[in-house]
Amino acid sequence: MLKEDIKSLAKKYSPEFIKIRHHLHANPELSYQEYETSKFVQEKLTSFGIPFQIKATTGVVGLIEGKNPSKRIIALRADMDALPIQEQNDIPYRSKNPGIMHACGHDVHTTCLLGAAKILVETKEDWEGTIKLIFQPGEEKNPGGASLMIKENVLENPEPQAIFGMHVNPQLETGKLSFRGGKVMASADEIYITISGSGGHAAAPHTTVDTILVASQLVVALQQVISRNSDPFSPSVLSITSFHGGFTTNVIPGEVKLMGTFRAMDETWRYKAHERIKKLSEDIVNGMGAKLDIHIDVGYPAVINDEILSQQARVSAEKFLSADLVEKTEMRMGAEDFGFYCQKIPGCFFRLGTGNKERGITSGVHTPLFNIDEDAIEVGMGIMAWLGATATIKNL
Repeated sequence: MLKEDIKSLAKKYSPEFIKIRHHLHANPELSYQEYETSKFVQEKLTSFGIPFQIKATTGVVGLIEGKNPSKRIIALRADMDALPIQEQNDIPYRSKNPGIMHACGHDVHTTCLLGAAKILVETKEDWEGTIKLIFQPGEEKNPGGASLMIKENVLENPEPQAIFGMHVNPQLETGKLSFRGGKVMASADEIYITISGSGGHAAAPHTTVDTILVASQLVVALQQVISRNSDPFSPSVLSITSFHGGFTTNVIPGEVKLMGTFRAMDETWRYKAHERIKKLSEDIVNGMGAKLDIHIDVGYPAVINDEILSQQARVSAEKFLSADLVEKTEMRMGAEDFGFYCQKIPGCFFRLGTGNKERGITSGVHTPLFNIDEDAIEVGMGIMAWLGATATIKNL
């Protein structure tokens, strides 16, 4: 049976792909600079006999045809970029590139999709349709590699009827998966504010426009956008994370710069909030005699999983593993550019358990000590192959 074949191949090839993960982890590249990673992926696809195209400079898109190639078309996605973090793990395959680390598990995602690709090629006589493999750049940085891949028609010729993406979760024990339909992750927009005025001697504030005071009032007032304007049943977050102004004790500065982030689960409220942030900022800053420059850099949309596809995927995952190893993904206010795909076609973004408390593998993503229990590689490549080969698309 196909399930047993996929499981057997995942187990057989997992040592090989753990080594591949070690190579990727030791050679991380930042967003939109994944040149060597892209070449490595291309070499592996060539060795598997999989044709591919290059998109968005470093993105790679492969195609695997099973029986009746036009019957169903499923996309499987992995991201390839790393983060500007100095790794602190004492491991043989630690990052060779100073200040760059695969601290979000994209090396795992790429490895598992490569592993799934090899399995799908070897079982292509046992499943129907076409699998589109999407290895994308730049998930960690605006405008998001997914948006660039979509602009270069990654969802066309052929057009997938559904897409799956997977992300490591160190808080979920290795061997487990989690799924959720509907809202999964938030949108993410960056806020940049500059407040300027006539600075001067701190002993004579009446002769100045106190930009520190204006900025302080604004930071507090902006919390009203959430507490008094948003639906309490629709999660959103506004955090001012940077406050820069002044250089000594006796001078009121002529300029203060603020930065922050706005997150939301509802796209309509998201853009209403943008206007509310701008209007409130203008009223307070101008009302206190200062000048305002505000820019909201629109980032990733919320990840909204297709309800039917996600439920079908969860049931399929329970058949592949067992019901006790499949949990429900919690909503998070973190962001993922997979949301761009979900705006175009039915998508399912799920979690791969990579933690192991007994082995001390518990560090979160985006930390210098992040690592995984590599037993998760076998599970990850297996489930990606299984979903690719068996995902149903009726009623979507």
